[in-house]
Amino acid sequence: MTSTTPHPHDGQYERSERIGDDHVGTSVNTPMREDAFVLSDQEKMDRIEPLFREIMNVMGLDLRDDSLSGTPKRVAKMYVQEIFKGLNPANHPNCKTFENSYGYGEMLVEKDINLNSTCEHHFLPICGKAHVAYISSGRVIGLSKINRLVDHYAKRPQVQERLTRQVAEALKDILGTEDVAVVMDAKHLCVSSRGIEDEGSATITADYHGAFKKESVRREFLDYIRH
Repeated sequence: MTSTTPHPHDGQYERSERIGDDHVGTSVNTPMREDAFVLSDQEKMDRIEPLFREIMNVMGLDLRDDSLSGTPKRVAKMYVQEIFKGLNPANHPNCKTFENSYGYGEMLVEKDINLNSTCEHHFLPICGKAHVAYISSGRVIGLSKINRLVDHYAKRPQVQERLTRQVAEALKDILGTEDVAVVMDAKHLCVSSRGIEDEGSATITADYHGAFKKESVRREFLDYIRH
């Protein structure tokens, strides 16, 4: 007789499948274990390398081939020290602020910031542009630091909605102002290269705070990034 008792993890699996297909994020903060940084970068790479080697073996790839033999090590280094280096708070950019001594009181917009991240549901690339603006409350930040801030939070397994909010919250904290806006426009390879395989679509997310909640201020910001 065949048992009809559901497996205890069936519900969890179905939920994870639904979240992955719907591209839903579960929290504003990146989900991390408390012991996430007990291992050094080198120890993490040493553990990832044989695990990825096993994945390649299971797929039937011949790791004796010169082109493939070094791939597990390259992937391990890429995960820890490159595309996911933003997981480690030690890699957060030093975003020193300065007094707004020239009294600039209008919004500052940094647009078309290169955005390269990774979808946390399928570990496929997210590629696009970020547009960031703020109105100084007395402090300003070097322009390149805004780019570095976007890059830091992008270098994690991400959901675009979370990434947008993380950049906005970080900038608010650094500058001591609520007047911050972030818009991101990106393509997801988990949409274009698998599943529906829609290569033409893009995803736009936005996070507006303080003065940017006013329609006129928000419209001014959007006009800037459109031109």
